[in-house]
Amino acid sequence: MGGQKFEYDESGSTFFYFVLSFLALILIPATFYYWPKKRKEDPVKQAERCQCPGCIQKQKIIEQSQPYKGVKNFFIKLAIISGWVLLGFLAYKVSQFDYEMSNFDPYDILGLPPGATQAEIKKSYRKQSLILHPDKETGDEKAFMKLTKAYQALTDDEARRNWEKYGNPDGPGAMSFGIALPSWIVEKENSVWVLGLYGLVFMVALPTAVGTWWYRSIRFSGEQVLLYTTQTYFYFCHKTPSMPLKRALMILAASCEFDKRHNSEIVERITDNEEVPALLRELPNLGEKNKEQPLCRPYSIKARALLHAHLSRMRLPPETLELDRRYIVSRCPELILEMVNCVNQLIALAYARRIPRLPTIETIENCMKLSPMIVQGLWEYKSPLLQLPYITEDHLKYFTNRKKHVKSLLQLAQLPGDDRRQVLRFLNDNQYEDLMKVLGTMPYIHFQVNTEVIDDENSTVVTAGAIVTVTVFLRRTNMKELFGDTTIKEKESIKDNEEEGGTVETTEKGEKDEKGEKAENDKNDKKEAFKRPVWMKQPRRQAGKKGKKHAPAKQAAKPAPVANSTPPPTANDVKKTKEPKKKDYEGEDSDVGSSDESVSHSSGSEDESRDKSSAPEDDDDQWDKFQKRLQKRERLEGRSKCSHPVHCPFFPRDKQEYWWCYICDRKSHTLLTAPAHVTALVDTHELQLRFTAPRWPGVYTLACCLRSG
Repeated sequence: MGGQKFEYDESGSTFFYFVLSFLALILIPATFYYWPKKRKEDPVKQAERCQCPGCIQKQKIIEQSQPYKGVKNFFIKLAIISGWVLLGFLAYKVSQFDYEMSNFDPYDILGLPPGATQAEIKKSYRKQSLILHPDKETGDEKAFMKLTKAYQALTDDEARRNWEKYGNPDGPGAMSFGIALPSWIVEKENSVWVLGLYGLVFMVALPTAVGTWWYRSIRFSGEQVLLYTTQTYFYFCHKTPSMPLKRALMILAASCEFDKRHNSEIVERITDNEEVPALLRELPNLGEKNKEQPLCRPYSIKARALLHAHLSRMRLPPETLELDRRYIVSRCPELILEMVNCVNQLIALAYARRIPRLPTIETIENCMKLSPMIVQGLWEYKSPLLQLPYITEDHLKYFTNRKKHVKSLLQLAQLPGDDRRQVLRFLNDNQYEDLMKVLGTMPYIHFQVNTEVIDDENSTVVTAGAIVTVTVFLRRTNMKELFGDTTIKEKESIKDNEEEGGTVETTEKGEKDEKGEKAENDKNDKKEAFKRPVWMKQPRRQAGKKGKKHAPAKQAAKPAPVANSTPPPTANDVKKTKEPKKKDYEGEDSDVGSSDESVSHSSGSEDESRDKSSAPEDDDDQWDKFQKRLQKRERLEGRSKCSHPVHCPFFPRDKQEYWWCYICDRKSHTLLTAPAHVTALVDTHELQLRFTAPRWPGVYTLACCLRSG
C-alpha cells in the first residue's frame, strides 16, 4: 500500500464520471415511467361507450377535475428533456477526457513517422519548442511539457526503455485512487459554504422529510383511511352488532374525512347556513336529531344529507353543494371497504372471545350494500332497471303489463328482441342502442365451488373440526350472451350448461339471480354421477326406492348425528340449491341480494372417517396434488385493481368492478370466512376460502356468497 495515493480530483474529470452515472441511473427509469403518454382507447371499447347525457356530463367533470394536467405534463416533459440534454453534454465532456488521456505516443506528438533519425527528432523538437515555449506569445505550457517528454523518450536511453516497457517515459507510476469530488470543495476558502450546505441537507431537510412522512403515515390505515375514522367504525359496529342499512349510512357520513379539522380538502362555505337546512327539510327520516357523537356534528349531518340526496338523485346547487356531493361520494368506496374490514375484525375477536357480542352477518352485508348503492346513486329498494340510461321512475310502468312483467335486468336481457323493443318503445333508436350497449356490457358471473380437506388423507371427507378449503372459480362474461335473440335449441343448451356449472347473473348494483338445479330421478342420476362437479350433490342408491327424487339440501340443514352403521356423508355430498330470497332482498321494487350457493356438508368423528377412507395414494398422485397446490398459490398471489369499467353516471369518478366473496351460515347468522375482496376479475379468477368445520357431527347448510363491491 506504500505506492498508493489518494487525492481529490484536480481536473474534475472523475466528478463528471460520477455525475454522468448518477444522472443516467435516475433519468432512464424516470423517462420510462413519467413521460406523459396519450392513451389510445380501443376502438371497440370506444364504440361500446354509453353516450347518454349522464355519461357525457361525467366525462366533462373528470376532465375539469384535472385543470392543471396539461401544465403538469409540460413541466414533466421539460424536466426530462433537460435531463437528457445535460446527460449528452456530460457524455461529450467525458469523451474529451478520454481523448486527452489516450496512450502516450512521442512520434505522434513530434509529428514524425516511426523510425525517424535523431537528427529529424532534434529538428522537429527545436521547431515546435520555438512555438510552444511558455515565454513566447504563442506558448502553451501544457503542450510544451508534453513535447519535452516526447523528446526525452526518443533521445534519452533510460526514458526510451521506460516508454517501450511501461508506456511512460517516467517509468511505472504509483497506483492512485481519485475521489470523485472537485478540489474546490475541500479548499479552505469554501469550507464554510460546504459545511452550511451539509448541515442544511442532512440536519434540516432530511429529518423534516422523514418526520413529515412518518406523521402522515401514522394517521392512516392500510386502506389510506384516517385512524380516527377506523376507531369510529370499530366503536359503532361494536355498539350495534345488528346494524340496519340506514344506520350504516349514518356511520359512513360521520367519517373524519368529511371534517374540516382532519381534512384540509373540505370546504366550508357561508352558503351552507342556508342551503343545508333547506336540504334537510326536503329529506325525510334523516335522523338529524340524533345526539350521539360524532353523528350529531354539523359536518356529519351535512355529509349524511348529501348522501341521501345522492341516493335519491336530487338536483343540488351546482357551485356549492353539488361540488361537496362529488367529493364525498368519491371518497365512499375506500371508506366502505375499511368499514367491512372493521366488522370482519370484530367478528374474529368475538370468535376469540375477546368481545362479548358477535356482529351478525346482516351487519357486514349491509355495509357491503352501501358500495353499489352509492356507485349507482340508487336506494336498495328501488328498481334495478334505473341503472340503465334514459330510464326514470316514470318509465317503470312500461315494464309491467299483463303479458310481460320485467323486474330485473336479467329478465330484460332474456326477452326476445321484438318484445324488448316493444317494452322500450318510449326510446328512440339512438337511445335504445345506447341502452343495449350498457345492458350488454353488464357482468354475468359463472360461479363454481369445490370443497376439500387438504391436510387429511382423504380430502373428500369432512371430519369434525377439520380445516375445510373451499376453492371458488369465477368466470365473467357479458350479459350480451343472454339476449333473447337466440333460437330455442341454443337457449336449451345454454340452460343445461348453466345448471351444471352454476351461473350467477350480477349487475353493478348487486342484483343476483342464481339458477337452481332441477331434481332428477335415480336413473338419470346414475348416468350423470361422474359428470357432475364435486360441489354438486352426488346421487345415492336406495334399495326399494327407485325413481324417488332427492330432497333438496335445505331439508337436511338440521344437524343430525351420524350412525355407526352407515358411513358419514363426504364432501361430495354438496349440492347447489336455490337460496330463497329474504324479505329485505325482495319486494315490489327491489331485486337486490347476494348470489348464494348453499353448500351442505356433514362432519363425522375422526376415527369413523379414517375407517371409511380409501387406500393410501401413490407417491406420484401425492406429488401431482402438491404441484397443483403450488400452481393455485401462484395464481392467487398478486392483486391487481383493474377489471371492467362500471356504468355509473352518478358517480364522479371512473369505477372498476369489485366483488366480495365469503361463506356464511344463514341459519345462525354468522360469518365463517373473511370476505375476500376480488379486484381483478377480468375473465376468470380463482380464490380459496378456509374455515373450520363444526366440532359436532351433523349436516350443516352453508352459503358461499358473491356480492358486488
